[in-house]
Amino acid sequence: MALFLKPLIIFLHDSCLAFLSLLNHGASFDENADGVPNRLQAFINGVGISIETTWGRQLRSVFILPVFNCLVASCLIISLLVFIEGVYMNLVVLYVKLFKRKPEKIYKWEPMQEDAELGHDSYPMVLVQIPMYNEKEVLKLSIGAACRLTWPLDRLIVQVLDDSTDETIKELVNKECAKWENKGVNIKCERRENRNGYKAGALKQGMKRNYVKLCNYVAIFDADFQPEPDYLQRSVPFLVHNPTVALVQARWRFTNANKCLMTRIQEMSLNYHFMAEQESGSTRHAFFSFNGTAGVWRMAAMEEAGGWNDRTTVEDMDLAVRVGLLGWKFVFLDDLMVKSELPSKFKAFRFQQHRWSCGPANLFRKMIMEIIRNKRVTLWKKLYLIYSFFFLRKILVHFFTFFFYCVVLPTSVFFPEVNIPAWSTFYIPSLITLFIVIATPRSFYLVIFWVLFENVMSMHRTKGTFIGILEGGRVNEWVVTEKLGDALKTKLLPQIGKPRDGCSQSINSKEIIMGIYILCCACYGVLFGNTLLYLYLFMQAVAFLVSGVGFVGT
Repeated sequence: MALFLKPLIIFLHDSCLAFLSLLNHGASFDENADGVPNRLQAFINGVGISIETTWGRQLRSVFILPVFNCLVASCLIISLLVFIEGVYMNLVVLYVKLFKRKPEKIYKWEPMQEDAELGHDSYPMVLVQIPMYNEKEVLKLSIGAACRLTWPLDRLIVQVLDDSTDETIKELVNKECAKWENKGVNIKCERRENRNGYKAGALKQGMKRNYVKLCNYVAIFDADFQPEPDYLQRSVPFLVHNPTVALVQARWRFTNANKCLMTRIQEMSLNYHFMAEQESGSTRHAFFSFNGTAGVWRMAAMEEAGGWNDRTTVEDMDLAVRVGLLGWKFVFLDDLMVKSELPSKFKAFRFQQHRWSCGPANLFRKMIMEIIRNKRVTLWKKLYLIYSFFFLRKILVHFFTFFFYCVVLPTSVFFPEVNIPAWSTFYIPSLITLFIVIATPRSFYLVIFWVLFENVMSMHRTKGTFIGILEGGRVNEWVVTEKLGDALKTKLLPQIGKPRDGCSQSINSKEIIMGIYILCCACYGVLFGNTLLYLYLFMQAVAFLVSGVGFVGT
């Protein structure tokens, strides 16, 4: 074995010496008639070390260069597709704004009024579900907000679906429910023996209660969501007066957006999601993905579609697609906002993004044939679901963002003969970024940080998408996003300056590896490149390295 390893070790040793000498002492090349180097010569203390490059030149020209050219061409095509999709969505939003095409003008809407003869019976029965799991910091906020909704008490049922495993938290939930029950609110606290199906399992189990059969509509709020008292008054009339509408979705408003740079960046991304994707889908196709919370469902539509399904970690999107394939319509209310909380810890945000990228990819794998065989919606809507809603936005865009901006562009410094047009690296990204900024004008000055951090997170989204498509080991992983509620003001501040427990836990190896690679590409670009690409590469490398050492979020 030593006989075979010795030549390899000597070759690697000499190659490293030559490379170091190249950086520190310079080098000379023997060139052929075409000006291509055949031999690299480096000198250390007057001793020459040479490396034959003919075989490398052939491998580069025959295999590596064509493959890289194909990758660049593919990225350019995808870049155009993403840009066209962004322009299309924003044109729809512009149309809505210019011609004031609010849902109230498209659908019938009249305020709920008490009938002189029927009294409160003129109001439909509404069920409010609050799924939670060990939500110590926010349980009072969410339960209190649901119980304060302006709706006749005898026409409202608040159902707390508590999957908590901490006995102390269970007791807190019981006390909060008892407090509101004493105030006349019809509130139920439901628990189950296991957490099978996670959130979807809890919601499905809650729908089996006998008193639920009395209800016409169900509003769902995650544990950190706090609807305004008039939420039902503004949303339910769309369902009452429009029998073809199945879902009314409100927009999220973030109570802790100013907590740190990471939450500001999340706010920018989610505001664009609501402004472009949700509003354009509602206007053009009467379809969009249910966000899992802050929405009101027609229970008849849910039952027709088969109710909650826990086959993926995006039970909300699963239900929305199945209901949409039955021909039901969805309404998005941009001016109806529900207060919520953004994850302010990097680890929590990474787990959330894994679920949000893995789940849709896995759902696409499981539902594509069901969408194709469906006969109740038009061919146009099926194409929209398959291409625009799933393939482009939920799968392709993650791959493109990571591989183009974090792999192909950095690697291009080693291939100066490959031309990557400026429109793909500057003009189109600038326009797409401008679309994002329009949704959150106050964060315009953070646009560079947004770009760099989104590229970092694209690595995790790409990984999650791969796992979802291939149904890998973490495909059904569900880690509840940590909520801090009032603890944002009372608990986090005293911890500043305290040493972290287990420094190694804050090191993220994937980000470190990517940061080092991009940094090496940037250094190479400075030494041998003829463009200013290295400026971007240095910034992107720093973003990866900063994320890698856990210096992100609170």
